[in-house]
Amino acid sequence: MDLHFTPEDEAFRAEVRAFLDGHLPDHLRAGMQATPTVFVEPDIGREWQAILHAKGWLAYNWPADCGGTGWTMTQRYIFEKECALADAPSLPVLSLKLLGPVICHFGTAEQKATILPRILDGSDYWCQGFSEPGAGSDLASLKSKAERKDDHYLVNGRKLWTTHAQHATHIFCLLRTDPAAKPQAGISFILIDMDQPGVEVRPIIGLAGDHEVNEVYLDDVVAPLDNLVGDEGSGWTIAKFLLENERGGACHAPKLLSDLQKLRKAAGQEPDGQGGCMADDRAFMTAIGRTELEAQALEMTELRILAEMAKGLPPGPQTSLCKMVASTLRQQVDGLAVRLYGYAGLALEEHRPLYGNGAPEPLRDKAAQVASPRYLNSRAWTIFGGTNEIQRTIIAKTVLGL
Repeated sequence: MDLHFTPEDEAFRAEVRAFLDGHLPDHLRAGMQATPTVFVEPDIGREWQAILHAKGWLAYNWPADCGGTGWTMTQRYIFEKECALADAPSLPVLSLKLLGPVICHFGTAEQKATILPRILDGSDYWCQGFSEPGAGSDLASLKSKAERKDDHYLVNGRKLWTTHAQHATHIFCLLRTDPAAKPQAGISFILIDMDQPGVEVRPIIGLAGDHEVNEVYLDDVVAPLDNLVGDEGSGWTIAKFLLENERGGACHAPKLLSDLQKLRKAAGQEPDGQGGCMADDRAFMTAIGRTELEAQALEMTELRILAEMAKGLPPGPQTSLCKMVASTLRQQVDGLAVRLYGYAGLALEEHRPLYGNGAPEPLRDKAAQVASPRYLNSRAWTIFGGTNEIQRTIIAKTVLGL
């Protein structure tokens, strides 16, 4: 595998860096640096989305005929890496990275014409209705159902761990449309307007005090037949496509490596309690080094998957390996931050957001202030998107042939 970028790719990277230098405002960088949750708050996420939309760089993972940039896989990776290094706010992943490609691939012409532009301009904010009580990792066991009634579906059920449902205008759901069929065969992918009777969002407050996830109750909710994506019963196929897109071509390693470099730099200033600084603590610096090596190995794996996708091949089950390793490393990095900042890193500030004029003053500095809530929130990394146990099963069956 050739790890060198072509002159064209190097020129593209220079263009991205110049754009970030000139168009990524300092308050958005500061907001991202002070965000302890997996998703950023919509205020900074949507502002950055509007900037990229105006530039024409927003839907970089969509096909060009659906409003995408037409970038190569390498260009997409370069863009994500440079955004991560610049502390750009993360984008609304549920709509841009998950639903958008699904509509491009499985949607009707009318769905493409009506849904995709409203994702791009921010008119619609989507959440994902997959997990349920008793049907998280075992998603085929979902019970929420959609019954066909003349020109619409009548939806009843309960969705769990629904990120940003409190902000969402719409939800895309996996729902059982044929209870008599085999578990995977009876599931459909249906879009639902959240602003209607029968939709109730109940907050779930996380360990760090954040309201990021929710329960969503659906009681005789109406979804027009036109809101079915693909054929009835094809929801499982669409879900697999969506999850491969979520995990495939991912760019986790650059952000992890960037965060580790920040910890290295801070270690030269943070006291070790023995008259020196944490950079003198051999055990701590060894832990930093080992985690860096693992993150570098992850980056090589991400690049190998990228090379395969550039040839037109699907992401494949190797993406489960990246998801599993990246989740574990994210927790390790956040644990090292708490260890680095000592008592200042243990202080749990529950006020949100931790940026802007109303943000509380940190005990020491902003990096220490976000250490504890990030550590607590990162416990979820090895659960959402398929638990690490599920990823190991996928790897064992499809990669190792066990």
